[in-house]
Amino acid sequence: MAARTASTFAISIALVTASVVGTAPSASADLVTYCVGSGGAVTVPNDLFVPAGESCSLRGTTVTGDVRVAAGANLVISGGRVNGAVAVAADGYLDATDTRVDGAVTLAAGGFGVFLKNSDTGGVVLQPKGSATIEGFLFAERGSKVDGTVTAGVGEVVLTDSEVTGNVGTNGAYFTDVHGTFVDGTLSVLNNATGSVVCGSAVQGKSTFAGNVGGVQLGPNGGLDTCASGGYFARDVSVSNTTGGRTTLDDNVINGALTLTANTPVGEVAANNRIRGGVVGERSEPTAAKAATADSTRGTAKERAANRLARVDASVAVKGKARL
Repeated sequence: MAARTASTFAISIALVTASVVGTAPSASADLVTYCVGSGGAVTVPNDLFVPAGESCSLRGTTVTGDVRVAAGANLVISGGRVNGAVAVAADGYLDATDTRVDGAVTLAAGGFGVFLKNSDTGGVVLQPKGSATIEGFLFAERGSKVDGTVTAGVGEVVLTDSEVTGNVGTNGAYFTDVHGTFVDGTLSVLNNATGSVVCGSAVQGKSTFAGNVGGVQLGPNGGLDTCASGGYFARDVSVSNTTGGRTTLDDNVINGALTLTANTPVGEVAANNRIRGGVVGERSEPTAAKAATADSTRGTAKERAANRLARVDASVAVKGKARL
C-alpha cells in the first residue's frame, strides 16, 4: 500500500488541502494517500485525497481517516467505509453506494453534488453557493440514513426512501422534496426558489415552510410532483408567505395545529386531512388545477449526476489502478 508522508510532501499537501477545506492540515495528519484511478477491497490506514480534476473509484475499500475531494475531482465509492468525514471542494462530486461514512459530508460552495444510495453518513452540509456559478445538490435514496442533520443553503435537495435522525433545514435552496422518508427531528424549508414537496413521509418534529416561491405541496394533488399519499406530521405545521404557486395539503395527518399565514394564493386544505390541533389562518377548498403527471420532471440534478458518473468511468478506465 503506497502512502506519502507529510514530512516529505508537507508543502504540496498544505496547498492542496487548503484548496479543499480552506485551511492547512493539522499537525497530527501524518499520512495522506492519493487516489487516482480505481481501487478494491483494501484498507487505507490514513486520510485519502483525490487531487484536483482527477477521479477515484473505490469498491469495498475502507478509509480509516478523513477524505478530501479537491476542486473538480470525483470520488465514487461502493460497498466501502470511511471512518472520518468527507469534504468535497468546488465542482467536486461524491457518489456513494452501500457505503458508511462515520463523519459528516460537506459540499463546499460551488460543489457539484452528493449522491447517496443505500448509504449512511454522520450528517450532510451543502454550503451556500455564494459567488459560485454551480449550484450543488443532495440526493439520498434507496434506504440511505443520515445519523445527524441535513443542512443546505443551495440547490436541489431530495430525500427518498431514507431516514434522517436529526433535523432537516434548507434556506435558499432551489427546492426541497421529501418522499417516503422518516425525519426524526424538525423540518424547516425556507426561501426555496421552486418550493417544496413532502409525500408519504413522517416528520417527528415541527414542520416550517416560509418564504418559498413556486408552491408548497404536502400530499397528492398539488401540481408540483406526483405523490401517492400524504404524510404524518407529529407536531405543528406552519406554512407562510408562499408566492408564485399553490399551497396544498391533501391526505395528511397532523398531530398538532396547522397555521397558514400570508400565502398567495390562499392555502388549499382538503377535507381528507386529519388535523388534530385545528387550523389557524385563511384557507380555501382545493381547486381543480391540473395535478402533476408521471412524466413531470422536477429539477435536472439527477441527469447531471448520471452524466458526471459516465465521465468518471471513462477517466478511471484510462488511469487504471490507483496506488493505494
